[in-house]
Amino acid sequence: MALFGLFNKEKKENLDKGLEKTKSSFFSKLTRSIAGKSKVDDEVLDDLEEVLVTSDVGVDTTLKIIGRIEERVARDKYVSTSELDGILRDEIAALLEENHTQDLTEVSIPEGITGPYVIMVVGVNGVGKTTTIGKLAYQFKKQGKSVVLGASDTFRAAAVDQLKIWSQRVDVPIVEQGMNADPASVAFDTLESAKAKNADVVIVDTAGRLHNKVNLMNELTKIKRVMQKVVPDAPHEILLVLDGSTGQNAFEQAKQFSQATEINALAITKLDGTAKGGVVIGISDQLKVPVKYIGIGEGMMDLQVFNKREFVDSLFKK
Repeated sequence: MALFGLFNKEKKENLDKGLEKTKSSFFSKLTRSIAGKSKVDDEVLDDLEEVLVTSDVGVDTTLKIIGRIEERVARDKYVSTSELDGILRDEIAALLEENHTQDLTEVSIPEGITGPYVIMVVGVNGVGKTTTIGKLAYQFKKQGKSVVLGASDTFRAAAVDQLKIWSQRVDVPIVEQGMNADPASVAFDTLESAKAKNADVVIVDTAGRLHNKVNLMNELTKIKRVMQKVVPDAPHEILLVLDGSTGQNAFEQAKQFSQATEINALAITKLDGTAKGGVVIGISDQLKVPVKYIGIGEGMMDLQVFNKREFVDSLFKK
């Protein structure tokens, strides 16, 4: 129990450190916006709206948050600016709750899964997709789970090579057929191999090309259909990886991929190097998809399972 508490303490410290740039930027803007004011009025709300938008929370989500605060001010008649932190914290946590974001402590396989737990990973090149897969494989293996990787991003030779390097680093098997192989065929072989090995987890990489959405949609649909010949309810998780440092571009990618396939989990990477951590709130709210993982550093354990309470606490920690 003591060891678990120690790990959680270290994890929370890493989260605080990883969100430092976002927190500093957000609070410096917020402090400036309410300087010299004691009451939350229309002017403060206008300034707060600007703070949220420029922190990459997104326009629609910002308007939703402002609307909720307006209702609170109207109901309570008087709200002081000193209460604003607490109110914002409550509203952001409530939004994440509504999008079914769970408070997880470690990577896990949901109850009721028979056979391998299949994760299909999607996202454009350069967002940290392969690194996310490697770190997930490492964390599942650390729990004693057996993992098989599938290299279905056959559009780029580099993608296959990078995944092979991660499979060697983490010491888990990989199924690959090289560049230009049929992605669905690789996915099929991966699941067949995983079943033969009685593997617990399968993580399948896919190509991240958005220049032709119709082709992407057809390819992802075909991969899913072929997977289901081996594991009828696969994939259990379709994980969209986004680069948090790109802010509004990540929003656009999220929209495109949500139209191409049924995303049911988000991983938002590179949050430690940016002040745009507000994008986590906006993307989850707009897509109505839970954030499951966030990347806050280079270490194997710096891909953290997302805990909304800890995230909000780190964001507002003085």
